[in-house]
Amino acid sequence: MFGRGDLLLKHWEHFLEPYKQAVEELKVKLRGMRSQYEQNTDHSPIEFVTGRVKPIASILDKANQKGVPLEKLESEMQDIAGLRIMCQFVDDIMPVVELLRIRNDFEIVEERDYISYKKASGYRSYHVVIKYPVQTINGEKKILAEIQIRTLSMNFWATIEHSLNYKYKGQFPEAIRLRLKRAAEAAFSLDEEMSKIRDEIQEAQVFFSRKKEQQQDDK
Repeated sequence: MFGRGDLLLKHWEHFLEPYKQAVEELKVKLRGMRSQYEQNTDHSPIEFVTGRVKPIASILDKANQKGVPLEKLESEMQDIAGLRIMCQFVDDIMPVVELLRIRNDFEIVEERDYISYKKASGYRSYHVVIKYPVQTINGEKKILAEIQIRTLSMNFWATIEHSLNYKYKGQFPEAIRLRLKRAAEAAFSLDEEMSKIRDEIQEAQVFFSRKKEQQQDDK
């Protein structure tokens, strides 16, 4: 016999299943974009792709913070399904956004540019919220998902900030807040410097890749 806790877990599993399916399908499709670049050019704007479904505890925490009723999670919480596209250079971000805009397998419902307009905390990333159709045994279900496009240094900063946010429950000590803001600026300065020597970096990467392939062929 199922207990109340078992039934509640069963409900959440049923609720989250389409989101899990959406994440897995989108990871394959977005990684496919990277593979096509690698086959056709020397440089892919996509370094790698990750994805996850937000844990139940995180969903409940965010719903409580934002005042979202549980019955409105599907329509009001945009990041239960989340994808991240990592880029080497800031200049790669908008070409990736353009690639997303021309796709016809999902609908873009919102874009948020935190690259040009960073958050007060120093956070930078480009968010694209999509409505993605999942095929289920009960028919098509459209799922909201958020795709974040950012550089590796932006992602490093955001990961640290996210961890500290949980520790301090959003109430950062002033010294920590200032250090995080300075770190965000340092990370962006690194991105800008790397962009200035982009051609040299890409040439070196192509040379290294070809050298590695040659060594493997010689074995």
